Amino acid sequence: RIHTYRFVNFTMVKAYWEIGRAIVEDEQKGEKRAEYGDAILKSLSTKLTAEYGAGFTLTNLKYMRQFYLTFQKGHTLCDQLTWSHYRLLIKVENPDILNFYMYETANSYWSVRELERQINSHLYERLLITQTHTLNYQILQNQQQSLHFLYNL
Repeated sequence: RIHTYRFVNFTMVKAYWEIGRAIVEDEQKGEKRAEYGDAILKSLSTKLTAEYGAGFTLTNLKYMRQFYLTFQKGHTLCDQLTWSHYRLLIKVENPDILNFYMYETANSYWSVRELERQINSHLYERLLITQTHTLNYQILQNQQQSLHFLYNL
């Protein structure tokens, strides 16, 4: 069951990535934004909704476009993450921070709610500060030990 769920979910994620790619590459001619603004997306939303049903609102198409722009290399997508995970991740602008949250979400099996909590609590930044303080403390200890050694000579 789990394998089937992951397969279906990842197929949906890849489909949304492909729609985002089509919007950027075909409709917007490779530009991040189209000259015509939301007109293209509104038209596309109407067309896709008529053809495939719900799920292709203007807002969702904007997410799909941003999804493609954030993950232009489709092979970097992770089959353990859901569309809801990716919708949160595309809001993270720094690539290092984005990669950190992707890795932690996949390896720690974070739910969407947990991922959102960790992003909002700035886990990455807090860990970075902690590591910096730890490193500074170690450097300070080494300096003190060196001074103590020199003093006792």
